Amino acid sequence: MAKKPENLSFEESLCELEKIVADLEHGDVALDDALKQFERGIKLVRNSQHKLDNAQQKVTVLMTQEGVDTLKPYDSEGE
Repeated sequence: MAKKPENLSFEESLCELEKIVADLEHGDVALDDALKQFERGIKLVRNSQHKLDNAQQKVTVLMTQEGVDTLKPYDSEGE
């Protein structure tokens, strides 16, 4: 039995999501199985987003304690 999304680390969730996407893109999955995988993927995404939100909140708290007012958004296009 697969672990519940909330019991997976962020990295484990990402790995499983990548596998689900690859399986669904390949197209050899029966409709019922595809729907189950899609549902699992949605749960993994939601849980991962929750973990990212919590991490951002912790960073914000730590930055505030250090006297830094705000974090600047990462600009990947500037590279």
